[in-house]
Amino acid sequence: MKAMILAAGKGTRVRPITHTIPKPMIPILQKPVMEFLLELLREHGFTEIMVNVSHLAEEIENYFRDGQRFGVEIAYSFEGRIEDGELIGDAMGSAGGLKKIQNFQRFFDDTFVVLCGDALIDLDLSEAVCRHKAKGAMASMITKRVPKDQVSSYGVVVTDDDGRVRSFQEKPAVDEAASDMINTGIYIFEPEVLDFVPSNQPFDIGSDLFPKLVQAGAAFYALPMEFEWVDIGKVPDYWQAIRSVLQGQVRQVQIPGKEVRPGVFAGLNVAADWDQINITGPIYVGGMTRIENGATIIGPAMIGPNCHICEGATIDNSIIFDYSRIGAGVRLVEKLVFGRYCVDRNGDHFDLQEAALDWLITDVRRQDVLSPSPQQKAMAELLGTDLALSNSN
Repeated sequence: MKAMILAAGKGTRVRPITHTIPKPMIPILQKPVMEFLLELLREHGFTEIMVNVSHLAEEIENYFRDGQRFGVEIAYSFEGRIEDGELIGDAMGSAGGLKKIQNFQRFFDDTFVVLCGDALIDLDLSEAVCRHKAKGAMASMITKRVPKDQVSSYGVVVTDDDGRVRSFQEKPAVDEAASDMINTGIYIFEPEVLDFVPSNQPFDIGSDLFPKLVQAGAAFYALPMEFEWVDIGKVPDYWQAIRSVLQGQVRQVQIPGKEVRPGVFAGLNVAADWDQINITGPIYVGGMTRIENGATIIGPAMIGPNCHICEGATIDNSIIFDYSRIGAGVRLVEKLVFGRYCVDRNGDHFDLQEAALDWLITDVRRQDVLSPSPQQKAMAELLGTDLALSNSN
């Protein structure tokens, strides 16, 4: 069976991570989120998979290649162009990407599944397809019930008593929401649905195609299902996803490494004297990371591979990406460190280099910042080693 993974978006709501990592490649404990989707598709017999790519396309293609090592076949549809020798991404929208592939060669010739490349899901896809066919649907969207106070974060779906989609509300106010069922970005289509998509122009599934199907009276249904769905479309979502994984709440993600203390997992060759570190799980530490004596790590927390946590540093409920050096005495509470950026859990961030703080938090591969000048040491004492990171700009 055939499937499509939507992977062409720029991931603007997950910046600054997506400055250098496309959203489907964002790691969940060192494993790209898209890899979990491939495992789910393979489990349910979807082995011919098309992926549309645009922003940082080479990162996705170089990792997954033809899909052979994942037990599937993958081909890519690039959306963009070359200008002055530079590859420029130019996404065509989720539905436009499907149409581009179909116009090239009729790939979608039977019932197929479409997944967004930025969520962890644990859905019985086989059961979903059965329900789709039982309805005689041309298009189905998988919906999920959420607490009423959360509806304003999602696209709300309104149906009749038979489940036929009648209208949508995009992130409605709580008191204006007509339903507590939301669109999860998981779709089941018949090839005929692509007749509603124009060629050679941007066209979105949610905002363009679905209203057109409703207006035409097409057999378009919502299929409410209970399943695990962890969205990482925004920084707070990613934050919560990592917390949920570390707390054992996501079935399909196993914490890698060796459990060196209760709730503390370490990758290969971590340099740490655990008896000399103040540590409270759940925590994951990636391979070849060094943690100096006197550091404090309070979970849920993730420290990527090849990091260096210096003496007296505190990592509290924070996410540290690979190759990060956290200087002596630095205190990070509910922060995400990614390259030259420090991000709070709401997504507000600032550039450590621009703030002249990259000698306190920096890349372990830099040698020029390991010995701060007397002026920098004085500044640290003046600021305190919380380094005002709670005052994100």
